[in-house]
Amino acid sequence: MNAPTIPTPLADFAPLFAEPAGSPIRELFPFLSRPGMLSLAGGYPSASLLDAEGLAQAASHALGQGIAALQYGATEGLPAMREALAQQAQTRGMQASASDVLVTTGSQQAFDLLVRVLLQPGDTVLVEVPAYPATLQALRLAQAHIVGVPMDADGLHTEALAELLAQLPAAQRPKLLYTVPNFSNPRGSLLSAQRRQALVQLAVQYGFWVVEDDPYGELHFADAPASSGQDSMPATLRRMATDLAPAGSNPVVYLSSLSKTVAPALRIGWMLADPALLRRCAVAKQTVDLCTSPLAQMVATSYLHSGRYAPTVERARTEYQRRMHALVQGLNTLPDQPIRCTMPAGGMFVWADIAPHIAPQRLFEAAVAQGVVYVPGKAFFPDAAERHALRLSFAATDVQDMTEAVQRLGRAALQAQQA
Repeated sequence: MNAPTIPTPLADFAPLFAEPAGSPIRELFPFLSRPGMLSLAGGYPSASLLDAEGLAQAASHALGQGIAALQYGATEGLPAMREALAQQAQTRGMQASASDVLVTTGSQQAFDLLVRVLLQPGDTVLVEVPAYPATLQALRLAQAHIVGVPMDADGLHTEALAELLAQLPAAQRPKLLYTVPNFSNPRGSLLSAQRRQALVQLAVQYGFWVVEDDPYGELHFADAPASSGQDSMPATLRRMATDLAPAGSNPVVYLSSLSKTVAPALRIGWMLADPALLRRCAVAKQTVDLCTSPLAQMVATSYLHSGRYAPTVERARTEYQRRMHALVQGLNTLPDQPIRCTMPAGGMFVWADIAPHIAPQRLFEAAVAQGVVYVPGKAFFPDAAERHALRLSFAATDVQDMTEAVQRLGRAALQAQQA
């Protein structure tokens, strides 16, 4: 009689596993469960500003439409949802119809679909740095060659980009460039109109796609135009490309989301792109989730048609600006100014510099001990090297708790200097 087969230990398969790095932001979650912890880490919209009543009405309306709300839907998105999102694009100055829109399960899925469709291992991708960590995570999983492009107060530095492109060998020319031009995550900067034009021109000249991720564009503050040196919010990159690129060849793919302005739980994102690329992304989406939840789409569509969207966004702008001022003014008045930052013109984030004599890891450990958590700056760079910087989110913390959080950071800075 044959001896029983002994299962192969799972550890023997370890060489077959990919090595995905976890999200540096989500790995902070264990700290958040500590009693009394104040979080300036996650980029969550404020729970108090979510329109629960309006969404309940929208959900009731969606469920009242019968079995269609509970069935599968078209991969590209429900027609009514695509039309509503096309109208959103039009209010932002872009030419769009329902057929130009692909509904995705959050804008992160939209970027993942682009990665699947456009990239092969080893392809060069340009990313503004500091960059959104989930973007870096997706590109690492795709085994892309990530090249950082520096930013400053006016966003992605297009002069540095032009120099970089001129130096790259033809075999390393980029397939795409990723940017968050409106109140970037994490830097909070607003890309100037002049640089937007230069970026589109470089994309046309060198033949790469520009991924314009815009989840925060509607969260501009009352003084945003003045603080950015402009008369109004600059046009989207995709809108600029309709004038600067050859007819029928727009190199900009526009991504956006309802997560920051309506509700994260709906997971409604969208992509605006030219037909050939949109079709390829729709095919890729078929292999991922078949379709974004029709029920969530119906709720979102009903909400966008309810007339409650604009007032909700306006309330968020006003309150986020109050919280941002409390954070920035508090940090900049700490004794000896160990953490310095400037006021962003919108969005949900502040990028702050740490005094050079303070060790970043020591400051983080002291902050956690004091009961406040943030995201260390190294999380936003491809090399993950230590940085004398940090990202603070002001959206989810009210002014009273913000004041206390700043005081805790001040005590942590003092402790880190003495250690």
